[in-house]
This record gives sequence, C-alpha cells and structure tokens, in this order.
Amino acid sequence: MNLTNPFCDADGDKLREECGVFGAINATDAAAATALGLHALQHRGQEAVGIVSFDGQEFYNRRGLGHVAENFSAAEAIAELPGFMAAGHVRYSTTGGSGLRNVQPLYADLAGGGFAVAHNGNISNAQTLKQDLVGRGAIFQSTSDTEVIIHLVATSRYPTITDRLIDALRLLEGAYALIVMTKEGMIACRDPLGIRPLVMGRIGEATVFASETVAFDVVGAEFIREVEPGELLRIDFDGNIDSLHPFGTHRARPCIFEHVYFSRPDSVFAGRSVYEARKAIGEELAREKPVEADLVVPVPDSGVPAAIGYAHASGIPFELGIIRSHYVGRTFIQPSDGARHAGVKRKHNANRSLVEGKRIVLIDDSIVRGTTSMQIVEMMRDAGATEVHFRVASPPTAHSCFYGVDTPERSKLLAARMELEPMREFIRADSLAFVSIDGLYRAVSGTDRNAGVPQFCDACFSGQYPTPLTDLNRREAQIAQLTLPVEKVA
Repeated sequence: MNLTNPFCDADGDKLREECGVFGAINATDAAAATALGLHALQHRGQEAVGIVSFDGQEFYNRRGLGHVAENFSAAEAIAELPGFMAAGHVRYSTTGGSGLRNVQPLYADLAGGGFAVAHNGNISNAQTLKQDLVGRGAIFQSTSDTEVIIHLVATSRYPTITDRLIDALRLLEGAYALIVMTKEGMIACRDPLGIRPLVMGRIGEATVFASETVAFDVVGAEFIREVEPGELLRIDFDGNIDSLHPFGTHRARPCIFEHVYFSRPDSVFAGRSVYEARKAIGEELAREKPVEADLVVPVPDSGVPAAIGYAHASGIPFELGIIRSHYVGRTFIQPSDGARHAGVKRKHNANRSLVEGKRIVLIDDSIVRGTTSMQIVEMMRDAGATEVHFRVASPPTAHSCFYGVDTPERSKLLAARMELEPMREFIRADSLAFVSIDGLYRAVSGTDRNAGVPQFCDACFSGQYPTPLTDLNRREAQIAQLTLPVEKVA
C-alpha cells in the first residue's frame, strides 16, 4: 500500500504489508471496543495504528507508530476519541512507506462531510489512477494507495456518498476490504473476488466488522457472517443494514495464505477453523512427503499446528525442539538480510537436550527468501541434530503478491530463483519438500485445485493472478522500452 515504488525498493527487498481493520457503529465507547479489537489483530500489523471516531457532530482522529498498547491503552487516549462509531487500522512498515502520513484510517473533509477509510489490501492500478488524478489537479498527502480511493470519491459526480464510493470502487483493480465512516453511518465492503477477509458481528445493538473472527472473541461480539465478495453493507445510526451487490456476481477467490500463515489459528476463515486447516495441511504433508526421523519439530509459532498434524499422520513424536522468544518482532519485516540474520538468533533458540543426537523433521509454514530457514537448519546442527529434514506446509512461494501479502519482489524469492535441489543445498538441509498445491487445497477445502476455477487466490504459488496488474504491466513495458537495442544508422 505504498505508492512511492510499489514493486521494488533501493535494496531490492521490498515488502508488502498486510493490515488489519476493525469498526464499530452504534456502540457505547466505540473507540475502546475498536482498540480492543485491534489488539486481537496486532499480528496483522505491528508498525503503526490509528483510530477515527464520530460522535454525531465531529470526527476525531488519533494515530501513532508502534503497537496498539503503546498508543491506546491509556484512558486519556480513548477519551480523545468520543462517539458511538469508530474504525481502526493496524499496518506493517514498508521501506519508504512508514511515517504518520501513511497511518490509517485516512480522513478527509469532502463536499458531503467527513470521510474516513480503513483499507486492508492493495490496489494494483493505484499508480495509474494517481497519475490521472494528479494530472487533473489532485494533491496527495500520503504515499498510500488508499488515498486514491478518497480522491476518486471526492471527484465523483454522483449525488450520494454511497453512489460516489461505488463509482470509485468500479475503477479499482486488486484487493480491498474497506471500513468507511461518514456522517450518515458506516460502510463495509470487499472486492468482487473477496481476496481480503472481512467479517461482521454484533455486540448488543452495535454492529462490528473485523479482518478476523478472533477480534470478535476478544471484544465479546457474536459472529454473524462474512461480508460477501463484492458486497457493500451500509449501516445507519438507527441500526438499519442495507446489503448491496453493485459489482455483479463473481466466483470468490479469497487468499489461501490466510489459512497458511496470516490469520490467527483461533480464527475462522472461509468457513473453516484456521487451526484445524493447518493441522490438516501437516497431515497432508506427512502423507505426501514422509521421512524417517526421531522428532517432528515446529518452527514456532506459525509452524506448530502443521507440525502437530505431521506428527499425528506420521507417528513421529512431536516436540518443541525450538523455543521462541516472544519479545522480538517478526524477522521478515527487518530492512536488511544482516538484520534478519541477527533477528533469527535473538528470536529462536534450539532446545539442545531434545534435539542432540536426533534426526529432526523441521516444519515451517513457508520459505520466502530462505535466509531464515538456513539459519534454523544451522541452529539444529549446532545443537547436535544428526539429520535435519525440512518440510514446508505450503507450495513453493515463487511469485510476488500484489494484493497485500508480505512477499518481496520475485527476484528475492528463493523458489523463483532455484529448483528444489539447489534450494535444499542453499538452506543446507538433508532433505527438503513442500506440500503440493492439490494437497494444500485438499487440506483446506476437501477437494483438489481445479486449474480452471480455483477456489482461492493462490497466485503466490501458481503465478495465476485473478485480476489485472495494470501498474506492474506498465512498469515492465517501460523497462522493456528502456532496454530495447539502439539501431545503428547506416
């Protein structure tokens, strides 16, 4: 969601951020409920947090860098956000994209009144739209693709705010789950393919929305249903809810990586317990890629459910052969490989008394660059493991995501640069194997992947993007034009 250069950065290691959103309308202390909901979604974004509230007359805005607890735990912070409607957002940092100007929800005073938007996802034609808007006189205050939505709404000629938002969304490509606040109420919507998640719940008379169901567990809300792909829900201050489907009907393509990694295990995604899905992936992995070993060891914490499944299906004992420190942030958000390498050693430590002299099966959710995997394998060998076999609970991540998932540009993805055996040599494991894409589908949905009409967005594995990638295609065309050979003049 950074427009400065959405496909690469100066050191070639650009990360895509994944975000979390929460909203509440007709709620007592809406901002407090939103802050609590964002606590539950903190894993989706740890660089910055923001909340906007509305009391029927005025909008109030508070944003900060860091965690939710660092910015919204004090009573004074919540007191700055009065009202019965609020929306909040947590986000990851991106190189060139951090700073308060990019912290959401973004707010603007439009001709029809205040307008605030919290966005999870990525608009794949944002650069093209921004170029056109700037050419028509728009002045951007951030580098976020979310601001494009605000400008499109501001320049729409439709009379109502709902119609202006729909008019704006029709121009977008890519993925979005939005929570919008206006003086008339709250609007929640998903892109026509439902790539990014959004769910609806209820607390008494209040309606709430969140990126994951776990936020409802934390705030004491009842889960009602998912916001449907392409659905726009409009809630007023009397509690009336209108459901609109302005974009026609499309086959849903929710992001399969939510099952693999992003969602908390105690959430429900696409009708399936994330924890149970991850265990099933591990069981499928054990059937597809067995190995003789003494212990199944997860790379904590994300590898734990799949490792439990692998151990159950294989009959190999499960043990916590790696202990994780929970006081170190995720290493893949560090800006350089050197920082990531140091971060791995601070974040994980081998349980030497368990692994020494043992043949180990390491289970992780994915391999991206491979640098962390290499460090973990080395750690196991240093702790005395006699064999280290690496098993991955997802297919090879060989393609970049342009819909909001944290993946680097393709040249930094290990699976895009190497076949299986060179990858094994790179991470220095005795063997390396990934679950197949059909195995992944069987685990999360009970059926194989249908190449013609897959049930999920799996572009990071298959390279089959479900929407146009206008900005990427334009950039590649420009690069090709610059590298065309110069014809000699006779």
